Amino acid sequence: MPLDIALIAENFDRFLYGVWVTLNLTFLSLLLGGLLSIPMAIARASKHRVFNPLVQGYTYVFRGTPLLVQTYLIYYGVGQFEVIRESFLWDPILSSAWWCALIAFTLNTAAYTTELLRGAIADTPTGEVEAAIATGHSYRSRLRRIILPSAFRRAIPAYSNEVIFMLHGSVIASTITLQDILGVGRWLNGRYYLAYEGFITAALLYFLIVLCITWAFRGFERRYLRHLTRRDTTAQSVTSPLPTPERV
Repeated sequence: MPLDIALIAENFDRFLYGVWVTLNLTFLSLLLGGLLSIPMAIARASKHRVFNPLVQGYTYVFRGTPLLVQTYLIYYGVGQFEVIRESFLWDPILSSAWWCALIAFTLNTAAYTTELLRGAIADTPTGEVEAAIATGHSYRSRLRRIILPSAFRRAIPAYSNEVIFMLHGSVIASTITLQDILGVGRWLNGRYYLAYEGFITAALLYFLIVLCITWAFRGFERRYLRHLTRRDTTAQSVTSPLPTPERV
């Protein structure tokens, strides 16, 4: 049975609203999670005596449990405590599905980004750090001017995967009443008793968004990792053997 294109077009404004909800949740959580991850990654990389085990426990919990479970615990579980229902946070924030999804997504992506940045900070070339020490940079100055900028640039390829994973994980929002892209697709199928029109439309929209994200990160890599590409090209040209002369 062919797709009912006319029905999809008739309800496409709902899909556009779903795109807005998905992008809003995804990129806000990435922004907030990224801001949270920077100090936690520094604490992990510097092996701070107090904060390192706390951050390590936090990342272990949120990376070791599914995002769906985390979202359900915040949306359904927090309201089971009377002290929370009577607090000032309940009515504007914790009783709202949108805020619960944003909190769960932010905490989840912050855990993954923390470990990603920790690895990038730990892999900072020793020569860069020694040069900064030799020129009199303090620890804070080294972090701000040398280590973090270098770590951010080298983390771009891995972080692009985290952005895409977060976009795909945002479909969980549809399970707590939010009308994201998948939620609209499920609504369309249920409203008109369809088998796959809503899901195929949602899949195509996710595919287009991922295509745009991939294109954007490739531009970032060309801009901020160009020096590494030149270095790799130079190394290959130095180590490659000389061409053998052709026989006449």
